[in-house]
Amino acid sequence: MTLYALDDIEDAIDATREFLWPIERGRWLRLAVVLFFTGGVGGFNPFQFSGSSTPSTPSTPGPGPTPSPELPSLGTPEVAIIAAIIAIIALVFLGFLFVGSVMEFVFVQSLREEAVSIRQYWREHWRKGLRLFGFRLVLSVVTIGVVGGVLVAAFAPVFLGGEVAALGLFFLAVPVLVLVAILSGILDGFTTMFVVPVMLLESRGVLASWRRFWPTVRREWKQYLAYLFMSLVLALAGGIVTALATLVGAIAVGIPLAIVGLVGGALLGVVHVAGWVLIGLAVALFVVAMFVLTLLIAVPVQTFLRYYALLVLGDTNEAFDVIPERRRAIRSDPSTADG
Repeated sequence: MTLYALDDIEDAIDATREFLWPIERGRWLRLAVVLFFTGGVGGFNPFQFSGSSTPSTPSTPGPGPTPSPELPSLGTPEVAIIAAIIAIIALVFLGFLFVGSVMEFVFVQSLREEAVSIRQYWREHWRKGLRLFGFRLVLSVVTIGVVGGVLVAAFAPVFLGGEVAALGLFFLAVPVLVLVAILSGILDGFTTMFVVPVMLLESRGVLASWRRFWPTVRREWKQYLAYLFMSLVLALAGGIVTALATLVGAIAVGIPLAIVGLVGGALLGVVHVAGWVLIGLAVALFVVAMFVLTLLIAVPVQTFLRYYALLVLGDTNEAFDVIPERRRAIRSDPSTADG
């Protein structure tokens, strides 16, 4: 049996090369902007925003309950500041999640059209992106709720004096938490890689596209199991390549900027302000350069991974082929494919 997850690797490399080479500065920069948001959403860890409260230990019985002086009242400026900070963080997270959801369609449309136009594709697909945003938000809330429920159940005996029981329940909860994280990651990953193209092609919602896509998964489950394994391997390899390229870039950028910083350090004893300006300028330029460099390095890696998923999707169901022309070109004669 042919495994598309293996056969499509070389085709994905060819498709990536034809799309990105020769290098067009505008195309790479626009793709870097798209990947900043699509990669940024993945970088957000919803679990880091889940707070935990520690119940207070009962005090020695006294004549009556006394108010705790450490707890500020709801009307104090401190509470208002904390609430404002939480609201700002939540708004930034939700805004980033929404933009990243729309950018998923911008990315796929760019590969489909072999041209990158952020504003045009945004206007065409922002409603689909809004639906994907809602799905991701619900998935995050459900995942956090399940994780929180498991942790509460595991640590509940601590508050009843059963530390040993809590320790045992915690070890039992660990595989459950791992399973929840894996299932949530697979669901989100398959939605991004396979359901988004179905939504783009057939103008369906997330759940309707999942219902449309699911029979293909059941019929070709071996193909998607192989894809799941190979995508992990390729993502790991891509991460290593990205890290090495970033390290090389950091050295190339860092050496001249380090010289500027050393000059600034030498000037501290002569012209204090000028020395600090040079040091600050060198640090700022290094940070900006590494930020841009990291995004540009991610462009070919993420483009390859997305082409790879689209090729597997089209091979398992021709009706879901988002890139039929590129597929025919690279498989008929890759050496003369029109980029």
